[in-house]
Amino acid sequence: MTKILLSLHVLAAIVAIGPVTVAASMFPPAVRRAVPAGDAPDTAAAGTVALLHRICRVYAAVGLTVPVLGLATGAAMGVLGSGWLVTSIALTAAAAGVLLAFVLPRQEELLGRLGGEQTVEHGDTVQLAMFTGIFNLLWATVTVLMIVRPGSTTGA
Repeated sequence: MTKILLSLHVLAAIVAIGPVTVAASMFPPAVRRAVPAGDAPDTAAAGTVALLHRICRVYAAVGLTVPVLGLATGAAMGVLGSGWLVTSIALTAAAAGVLLAFVLPRQEELLGRLGGEQTVEHGDTVQLAMFTGIFNLLWATVTVLMIVRPGSTTGA
């Protein structure tokens, strides 16, 4: 059962978290392309921005399966008290917090500005890119911890 849970956990992480990290990273430059220096928004580019935001929202919801399956896997492996896993859980919660509190709301705000043909400041996209980078860095750290598992007796 452990191998099945672990396989599902890894597949969920690849299928759910991968698209969010890529789409969120593509979002700020797509916004900048949608609003060329003072001109009216490019409707095709604005459609791309809307698609990237939709990908982020949908896959963020699907991504809830990752920690659920991770906890089930950790329980089945008997490693819930391990430091590397507790750290991974904390970093996962932090990544979710950054996504929900900073990335998605700023994406929605920028998308609203594009739809209302309001100005989009370069600093707004830079700030969103920073929060997206933090989100991606947190997930990369969790991935490394899941592979290396310092102090784990279950791996090589």
